[in-house]
Amino acid sequence: MAPEAVDAMLPYLTSSGNFANAASSQHSYGQNAASAIDNARSEMAHGLRCNPKDIIFTSGATESNNLALSGFTLGHRNRGKHIVTSAHEHKSVLDCCRHLESQGIKVTYLRPSGDGLLTIDSILNAVTDETVLVSLMHVNNETGVMQDIGRIADALNEKGITFHVDAAQSAGKVPIDLSAMPIDLLSLSAHKFHGPKGIGCLYVRKRKQAGLTPLFYGGGQEYSLRPGTLPTHQIVSMAAAFSLACERQEADAEHCRQLRQTLRTVLGKLDGVHWNGDQNDVIPHIVNVSFEDVGADALLIALRDNVAISSGSACNSGAIEPSHVLRAMGIEGDRLYGAVRISFGRYTTAAEMEQAGQSIGEAVIRLRKWAAE
Repeated sequence: MAPEAVDAMLPYLTSSGNFANAASSQHSYGQNAASAIDNARSEMAHGLRCNPKDIIFTSGATESNNLALSGFTLGHRNRGKHIVTSAHEHKSVLDCCRHLESQGIKVTYLRPSGDGLLTIDSILNAVTDETVLVSLMHVNNETGVMQDIGRIADALNEKGITFHVDAAQSAGKVPIDLSAMPIDLLSLSAHKFHGPKGIGCLYVRKRKQAGLTPLFYGGGQEYSLRPGTLPTHQIVSMAAAFSLACERQEADAEHCRQLRQTLRTVLGKLDGVHWNGDQNDVIPHIVNVSFEDVGADALLIALRDNVAISSGSACNSGAIEPSHVLRAMGIEGDRLYGAVRISFGRYTTAAEMEQAGQSIGEAVIRLRKWAAE
């Protein structure tokens, strides 16, 4: 977490601070907590360039994605029973879509090209008279490949199709102007921009007209779309982290570009290195790379005590099966099973990146030598 986000959280945790329930409007303590949440909502809206009333606080992008997909699709099934997404989305989208299929909703899963990009034509060609929603991620969580979400939003808006964007990996890292882009629903998580885990939000354009069906019931919080006591400390902390991320956006991106170049330079000295995903339309914070003749599992074991990398996203890293993202891109064989994901951010230093690159390179050489013996 950003130190500023930690500092923002602490006053809402103890008896000497503003610990009250924001729904307790009968006394000043609750009113003060509600005011803090309102201010945080405005801060989030300022960074996204949207109306504060269109921000719904959730536990993170996974819940936001589920509320967007299930809430909108089931709430509008009288209009149509078809949604469009891609085969390399986050599991919180794909698993939700599988559930919706069991509810009678038809889902089209678009396959990206070998570089991880989707074409606007492929998206529009998948739309039918029954389509009520298109859901696509802005930045892929495993490859860092970034879709041209602005052009896609414009094209879908012309067709009158509601558009949901999973912006978990892009919010706070690249500009998102919801006053300019006709995105209808947008999900994000605080921990992706150095905020606390367990808090996020869903943007719902023209909330009152969206017609979302809640995922669960039990209170009137968040316009009855997300009942439950609001975690004031997490919400305030998220807003502080997001404001800082927006202020530091270009500086953080340049820092990560330099780190990325350091890593590429170090690993580029090895033979048999394959960089997965388009290397131009990519966020600088994520690298996905395969090493010939080296399995990802063996590499992770060799590095586990001093370098934290993975063979996929954190939600899938415990799984045995290979990356569904790379497989959707048509990557198979040794390149698929040898792929690792390396991510870094604001607080990663050049020295740490140099050391990580050296450790990865040494492990690759050692494993190749063992395999050859």
